[in-house]
Amino acid sequence: MDKGHYIALEDRGLLAVSGPDARSYLQPLVSNDMEKVSEASAIYAALLTPQGKFLHDFFISAIGETLLFDCEAARIDDLERRLTFYRLRADAKIENWSERYQVFALIGDAVNSIAGGVVFADPRLDAMGARAILPRDNAFATLEAAGLSPAPAVDYERLRLQHGLPDGSRDIQIEKGFLLENGINDLHGVDFEKGCYIGQELTARTKHRATIRKRLLRVDIDGPLPPPGTPIMLGDKPAGEMRSGLDSVGLALLRLEMIEEAAALGAPLICEDATLTPVKPDWARF
Repeated sequence: MDKGHYIALEDRGLLAVSGPDARSYLQPLVSNDMEKVSEASAIYAALLTPQGKFLHDFFISAIGETLLFDCEAARIDDLERRLTFYRLRADAKIENWSERYQVFALIGDAVNSIAGGVVFADPRLDAMGARAILPRDNAFATLEAAGLSPAPAVDYERLRLQHGLPDGSRDIQIEKGFLLENGINDLHGVDFEKGCYIGQELTARTKHRATIRKRLLRVDIDGPLPPPGTPIMLGDKPAGEMRSGLDSVGLALLRLEMIEEAAALGAPLICEDATLTPVKPDWARF
């Protein structure tokens, strides 16, 4: 019986962090609580600059005592370099496991366990299903033996955009974007109770002062899909900037005051030859 679908996420890489100090060394670096990570539970988290600006986002899961970073494959070397910089004298080892293991999205009925790897519910949103990290040499056979059938990567992209979820540096500007304006806190990527981590002070201050002026939002697109980085206008006023998209749906970083003004005026947001309609996702708390 078909229990759902698996999607190979070829744009994801894996860093493995092991050793007696692995968890304690990572705790003051990332935006979420490492104590929540186990073989049964993963977290979504980010690494920031000291000024609270975005560098990387990732999922952290565990196989035994080894912690796995499910991250952007194209930027894995940069993430490894930054984690190594902060390791200092901690008894921890960082390895690139991308050639040994592969990341999959699992869509459909829940899959509790698959032999030889790790499976966890997507910690951002129930609607995103689960993720699996499996040895490359038998990953596809393992998934099909579990009753899952293959689906194309575009299905995952469409689902992600439908729910308004950012995809790392495709949607969040490196060393410019802030977690709260991109919804990372609403997607369970920030723990405000865990104590200090790099960039924590500005992140917490932004939350408590409610100083968010821009938000990354889903936009429905009437017209040709604008390229990422294309300016969005309300009349002659800049209203934001386009991010990733597919067909008639995308993500855009929009000024909240411009969204309100457009609604009050009944005027459209224009991006090149397309009209954009912002859609607030159900999970967003603003």
